[in-house]
Amino acid sequence: MQQKLIAFIGGGNMAQAIVLGLLKQGYPADKIIVNDPNEGKRAFFAQYGVAVSTDNEQSITQSQVVLFAVKPQVLADVCKPLSAVDFSDKLIISIAAGISTARLAELIPTAKSIVRVMPNTPALVGEGMAGLFADKNKPEIDRTFAEDLLSAVGKTTWMTDEDQMHAVTAASGSSPAYFFQFLEAMQKGLMEMGLDEKQSRELVQQAMLGSAKLVIENPQTALSTLRENVTSKGGTTAAALNVFNQHQFNDIIKQAMQACVARSQEMEKLF
Repeated sequence: MQQKLIAFIGGGNMAQAIVLGLLKQGYPADKIIVNDPNEGKRAFFAQYGVAVSTDNEQSITQSQVVLFAVKPQVLADVCKPLSAVDFSDKLIISIAAGISTARLAELIPTAKSIVRVMPNTPALVGEGMAGLFADKNKPEIDRTFAEDLLSAVGKTTWMTDEDQMHAVTAASGSSPAYFFQFLEAMQKGLMEMGLDEKQSRELVQQAMLGSAKLVIENPQTALSTLRENVTSKGGTTAAALNVFNQHQFNDIIKQAMQACVARSQEMEKLF
């Protein structure tokens, strides 16, 4: 991976995940600047030898790569004071949900190379999944750098159509919350059956971890086959799945993902 000076605008969870992932991969701390108005967040990065600042314009001016890691509703306000900065020779990476490359180009008129990324919070433990999009005419060296950057904290996949980024949001960006809610419901159910909180959590989290490993280590096996392998006819698993089916479990999942996509499309118009 090339070593370019990266300015992170925003020091939240995703920025923390990416920065720590880069450092673990041996990326030099003196090639990273993190800008955030929150003193506590700046102190967090400073302990790793990373430069910190509150002066976005100065940090961006001296950097080669700018990664916007702020909430979508504040991105316009963050970009407004940067009109004097020339972005023409910089790679812009945005992880702001629902902000299109066209909108970014409006906010940063001098930008020539923009990569849009939808990461997810498992990046915090090096197991992220990020979807990336950039126009085909953008420099390959910039696409490669963006991919290497996100690969430091997990897996990546490129989208050929920017509209697909909405689906990425539903598939991986938001889905950790789906899984957490499922685990939470299972834990609560087990506690109502008499198990304590610790036992309940250990049972469900290890079951999910093991199931995920089975999926990953058997890519040639269909997910339906993996499910069928656990489900004996007339057995306990079949009884549980029957309840899911009676309540249209698959339709609920589909509807939830469609709602996620709809909100992502709405945010694209709002901000």
